[in-house]
Amino acid sequence: MDSESIEDLIKKKDEFQENANDFRKKRDYLHDKSKKMAMERDGINAKVRQIRNQISEHRRKRDEYNERVKHAKEQRNELIGNHFELKRRIKELERERSSTSGVSLSQLKQSLRKSENEQMTQPMSSQKEKKLIETIKEIHTKIKDEEETLNKDPELKKAVEEEKRVKKKIEKQHELVEKMAKKAQEEHQGMIELRAQLANFVKKTSEIQERIVLTKMEADTVHREFIDNVNKIHELEKEISGAEKKKVVKKKIADVSAAQKQADEIFERFKRGEKLSTEDLMILQKAGLL
Repeated sequence: MDSESIEDLIKKKDEFQENANDFRKKRDYLHDKSKKMAMERDGINAKVRQIRNQISEHRRKRDEYNERVKHAKEQRNELIGNHFELKRRIKELERERSSTSGVSLSQLKQSLRKSENEQMTQPMSSQKEKKLIETIKEIHTKIKDEEETLNKDPELKKAVEEEKRVKKKIEKQHELVEKMAKKAQEEHQGMIELRAQLANFVKKTSEIQERIVLTKMEADTVHREFIDNVNKIHELEKEISGAEKKKVVKKKIADVSAAQKQADEIFERFKRGEKLSTEDLMILQKAGLL
C-alpha cells in the first residue's frame, strides 16, 4: 500500500472523528435536555402530590361540614315541630279564653290586616280614609286590650314565652345550618378548583414525559451513530497501522536489495583486482562477502 493510500485512510479517519465528535455533542445535549425535562416533570409531580393532599383535606372538611349540616337540620326540624305544637297550643288557649270573653284575638288580627291592606291599596275619599283610620285605631286598641288580658293568664303566658324561646332557637339553628352549608360549599368549591389545577398539571407532566421519551429515543439513535463512527475509526486505525508496517517492511526490503546490489558491484570490482576503499570493504563485510 503506497503513501497516498495511507493519506486517504487518515483523511477518512479524520472525517469519521469529526462526525463522531458532532454525534457525541448532540447526544450529550439530548441527555442534558432529558435531565432538565425530568427535573421539570418531577417538580410538577411534587405539586401534583401536594394538590392531591389538599383535595383530600378539602373533601374531609366538606364531608365533616355536611355531616354537621345534617345534624343541625335534624335539631332544627325537631325545634320546628315543637314550635308548631306550641303555636297550636297557644291558639287553643286563645280560643278558650276568647270564648269566655267573647272576643277573638285571631279574628281581630285578621280584620286589622284586611283594613290596613284596604288603606294601602284601595282609592277612597278623604272622609272614608279618615273613617278607616279610626277603625284601624279601634282594632289596635282591642288587640292590645285582649293581649293584655290574655298575658295575665299564667298558662297562656308561659306558652307564649316558650314559643318565643323556641322560635329564637330555630333562628339560631337555621343560622348554624346556613353557616355550615356555606363552609361545606366553600370546601367543595376549593376542591373543584384544585381538581382543575390537578388536571392541568397531570396533562403537562404527560406531555413532558412524552417529550422525554422521544428525546431519549433520539439520543439513543445519535449514540448508535457515534458508536458506528468510533468503530470505523478503530478499523481505519488498524488499517493505517498495518499499511504503515507494510510500508516500513517494503522499505527495508528495498534498502537491503539496494545494499546487496551495491555490494555485488564492489565485489566484482574486487575480483577484477581494482583497489577498494575502506568504505567499500565495510560494505562487503556487511554483506558477508568478505
